[in-house]
Amino acid sequence: MPKTQPARGMRDFLPADVRRREYVIGVIKEVYERYGFEPLETPAVENIETLLGKYGEEGNQLIFKILKRGVHESSGEADLALRYDLTVPLARVVAEYRDKLPKFFKRYQIQPVWRADRPARGRFREFYQCDVDVLGSRSMVVEAEICAAASEALTALGFADFKIRINHRKHLTAILDAVQINEEDQTRALVVLDKLDKIGIEGVRTEFLELGFPAWVSTELFDFFARVEQGSESDNLTWNGHSLSEMRKFVEGHPEGEVALTELTRILDLVSAGGAAGKVVLAPNLARGLSYYTGAIMEITVPGLAGSLGGGGRYDNLVGMFLGQDVPACGFSLGLERIIVVMTEREMFPEALVSSPADIMVSIWNEGSVAESISLAQELRSAGFRVDLYPEADKLGKQFKYASARLIPFVAVIGDDERARGEVSIKDMRSGTQRSVKRESLAVTLRELL
Repeated sequence: MPKTQPARGMRDFLPADVRRREYVIGVIKEVYERYGFEPLETPAVENIETLLGKYGEEGNQLIFKILKRGVHESSGEADLALRYDLTVPLARVVAEYRDKLPKFFKRYQIQPVWRADRPARGRFREFYQCDVDVLGSRSMVVEAEICAAASEALTALGFADFKIRINHRKHLTAILDAVQINEEDQTRALVVLDKLDKIGIEGVRTEFLELGFPAWVSTELFDFFARVEQGSESDNLTWNGHSLSEMRKFVEGHPEGEVALTELTRILDLVSAGGAAGKVVLAPNLARGLSYYTGAIMEITVPGLAGSLGGGGRYDNLVGMFLGQDVPACGFSLGLERIIVVMTEREMFPEALVSSPADIMVSIWNEGSVAESISLAQELRSAGFRVDLYPEADKLGKQFKYASARLIPFVAVIGDDERARGEVSIKDMRSGTQRSVKRESLAVTLRELL
C-alpha cells in the first residue's frame, strides 16, 4: 500500500484548519488594506537565476530546485525553482512593470513559499507568508508605517505580548568591524549570528571557531550584548535609551555605525506616533541572515516561541539586480503558520469559528419530503445563514447525532404535523430543547437564537 501521509514538512489542511487560516488571512488583509496596500500575486515557480544569489550561501541551499524536463531530464540540471520568499519575486515584478506602477508602490501579498529546511515546531517546508512592502521611498516613515501595520494586524488577532525587535544592517557591519572580522567574512558571520535563537550562545561560539575566528571575537560580541541586556527589565522607552547608549559606545567613530544609529533613532521617534507605539525595542544582536538587507531590520517575537512571528527590513539594492538601477524598498513578512500555531495553543480563535461548520442543519423527514427540505435550506441560505442539508432520510435520531457530532447548534425538522400547521420545529442541540415556529418566521427566530 502506498503511504498516505503528506511529504515531510508538508501538510494537509482539513476544514477546521482551513477556517482558521482564512480567518487569520482575512484579518491581516483588512488591516493591510486600511494602510493603503494593494494585492499582488506571483507564480509559484520562478526561473532559477531569479532566486540564486539573493539569499546568501545558506539560502541557496534551501531553494527547492526543479530539474529540467523531457529530453534534458538526464542532465540533472535545474532551470526552475519553487518560490523561496515573496520579496525577490516582488523585485522582479517591479523591474518588469516599473512604468506601470505608482511612484510609491505599496503592495501586500499572501501566498505559499517553499524551503528545503529541516521541519520543526512551527517550521515547515511549505508555508504561507503575509508580506507588506513599500517601494520608491528612502524615508524612515516607511519603516514606521510597516511596523504599525504588522503591529495592528497582530493586535487585531488578539496578540498583546509581542515585541518588534529592530536593528540596522550598517550597525552590524560596524560591530563586526569593531571585532576585526574582515569584510569578506562578515556575511558568514551574520548567518551564524542569525541562528542565535536556534543554537544559543555556545552554538554560535562553536561555529565562529569553526569559521576560523579567534575565541576573543565571540567573547567581545557577547559581552557587548550582555551589557545591552542589563536594561531588559525596564520599560521599552528606558530600554531603548540604554541600548542606544551602549551601541554608540561600541561603534563610536565608525561612519556606517553612526548612520545606523541616526536612522534607528529617527524610526523610534516616528513609531511612537503610530500604531506600533510601545512595541518596538532595539536589539543589537538581531542579524537576519538574508543578504539583501541594507538598512533597518525587524523581527516580531512572542514569549514561549523559539524564532519569530515575522520579520523584514530595508533592501534598497535588490530591485537594482533586475532593473539596473536601485529602487529603495522596505518590507515586512508575517509568518502565517507560526501565528496559527501560537493562536491554536493559546485558544485565541473565536469559539464559533472553531466549533461549527453551519448555523443550522435541515433534516429530511422521509423520502417524500426531500424537495421540501431542499427548499427550506435554500430559503435559509438566501437569508444569509450557513445551512447544512442532511442528504438521506435516516431515522431522526441519527440525524440529530450527526448534527451534534459536527457541533451544529440547531436542527430544523418538518414532520407531518409541522407541515400540516405550516410550521418548522427547531431543536437546540446544546440544550436539547425544541420549539415550533411559523415557517415564514423561521429566519427571524433563528437570527435571535444565534
